[in-house]
Amino acid sequence: MPYPHGRFCWADVAVPNMAAGVDFYTAMFGWAADETNAGSMPYTMFTRDGLPVAGIGLLTVEQRRAGWAPDWTPYISVDDVDPIAIKAQELGASLLMEPFDLPAAGRMLHASDPLGAVVGFWEAGEHAGAGAVGQPGAMCWNELACWDVEAAIDFYTNLVGWKSDTQAHEDFEYTSVAVGDRLNGGIYNMTGILDDVPPHWSTWFAVDSADAAMIRLTELGGSVVREAPNAVFGKGAIVCDPQKAPFGIMELAPP
Repeated sequence: MPYPHGRFCWADVAVPNMAAGVDFYTAMFGWAADETNAGSMPYTMFTRDGLPVAGIGLLTVEQRRAGWAPDWTPYISVDDVDPIAIKAQELGASLLMEPFDLPAAGRMLHASDPLGAVVGFWEAGEHAGAGAVGQPGAMCWNELACWDVEAAIDFYTNLVGWKSDTQAHEDFEYTSVAVGDRLNGGIYNMTGILDDVPPHWSTWFAVDSADAAMIRLTELGGSVVREAPNAVFGKGAIVCDPQKAPFGIMELAPP
């Protein structure tokens, strides 16, 4: 069954060396790899306990020459990609590629939102998205770091109908977004925190132990960028895989 309109449903990473990426992520999270043929694009789907959890694709030479870097992209489930593409541009986004079909699986779109953060949109066919979320080894959160939270809220609220709730945590404000009554992700102002990087979405994966995961990560050639020992939802860190694609790991706090 497709995810509700506006919910994050999937995430995948693009790297220049897919074989090395598959080796890293299967060792890091205990995922199994299922190579698929997405038209002309090589693509591998990761599964855990038989359920799809994430994907990996090739970052081509041409894309790297154009300035693209290894990165994770989260996907928002939408009822129909094509009107989303039109409305996103009307609201100030730019399309990185026109909507296109992945035979039988679904229809997708990559865009850069008005803040400059890359995000995907997914119209489900046979592939609805992640079969497991919010548990160790699966996606648990997606978070936008930007310089203008109000502009971000305005864009995504008008585009996919998110609700937002901004709360103060000591000296730090954090905006949670929701679809209906279910939390869907977060947005924060990165001024003074990540001044040297452009606005971006981060995909977070749940782990049993943040400390053990960081040790495992570094053993596999990855690196810890920034620890978040007192994050709102638990203990975690922003990390990079060996090809410098950033993502988050989170040891979830009790509900």
